[in-house]
Amino acid sequence: MSLFKLGLIVNPVAGVGGRVGLKGSDGKAIREKAFELGASALAGARTEQALACLLALKQSFELYTVAGAMGEEAAINTGLECQLLMQPDELQTEASDTRQAVEKMLAAKVDLLLFAGGDGTARDVYQALSDLNAVERLSVVGIPSGCKIHSAVYAVSPQHAGQLVADIIQGKAARLAESDVMDIDEQAFRQGIVKARRYGGLWVPQDNEHMQGLKEGGIEHESLQLHDMATSVIEQMQDDVLYFIGSGTTPAAIMEELGLENTLLGVDLVINQQLVASDLTEQQILHLLDQHSEQKARLVITVIGGQGIVLGRGNQQLSPDVIRRIGIENILYLATADKIRRLNGQPLRVDSGDETLNSALAGMVRIMTGYDEYMLYKISA
Repeated sequence: MSLFKLGLIVNPVAGVGGRVGLKGSDGKAIREKAFELGASALAGARTEQALACLLALKQSFELYTVAGAMGEEAAINTGLECQLLMQPDELQTEASDTRQAVEKMLAAKVDLLLFAGGDGTARDVYQALSDLNAVERLSVVGIPSGCKIHSAVYAVSPQHAGQLVADIIQGKAARLAESDVMDIDEQAFRQGIVKARRYGGLWVPQDNEHMQGLKEGGIEHESLQLHDMATSVIEQMQDDVLYFIGSGTTPAAIMEELGLENTLLGVDLVINQQLVASDLTEQQILHLLDQHSEQKARLVITVIGGQGIVLGRGNQQLSPDVIRRIGIENILYLATADKIRRLNGQPLRVDSGDETLNSALAGMVRIMTGYDEYMLYKISA
């Protein structure tokens, strides 16, 4: 009986820019600057945490990896034997090394690829497989190690990655699904502009306990959901449109991703991803709508947890006049999926002070709950 063949690729410089405030590690110059600022490489240590979960099973699988910091060192430090498939060209590895390593893993016909990195690494893995028309031939599990972990191909933690792989090695059936590989333009991000897009999909185990950010049934962390929603809203923002960002922590995530100051309990105006006005009153909103009467406006609001109220609690600046001027069809509702589920089927509520408007707002609405993810839910007057 042949042993399970596990592939391992580590991006040793993943995440080095995070703790020193560089918001990423893409590019040699950024990594050099990170190390100059005192950054430490963490991907290797996080890989060792995942591999430690496999130590008791070392007789049940063969480990294939890359020399040095791209996998060999983590395996040795954990006490696992490994077979080396390649030697990186330089000490400071590049994206090309990751892509070449993926090709070697395919050639070795590994059963599963475990890789450590961030969104850039996930992109490299996807790109290598895509170039070879082999995306569906190799399933993967990511060990979260980068500054950006937006892609839905990562486990919740290194330990969760190791535990999931251990289950698979021991024969536990794993339902697979294609999950998004996302990445953000780091250069734009450092200037306060979030440009994220989907690059493709990798096949990962759908596991309720161990994997993060899956389309169905994954563990949902509020911070990840807020980040996903913020990224999705920003990606959809159109030039010259007035975006009135309502109160609450959910809309505040949009301002945080844009790098703009936020009025947590107020209404701010953003145009072309720049802050135009803060903590607006009803009259100020109406005045701004008059000033920009030829431009489209959108309103971003959230649901009050526990109450399920979207208008009339803490956002009274959004009066009936304001809502009518902006247009009911131009309201974007945001809420985490957990917040909606905790309503236990109770409808959302509006209390605008105008019964005619309340009735117009009532009905089924789309609520954004993640990156390009929505729920249909009922508003009751």
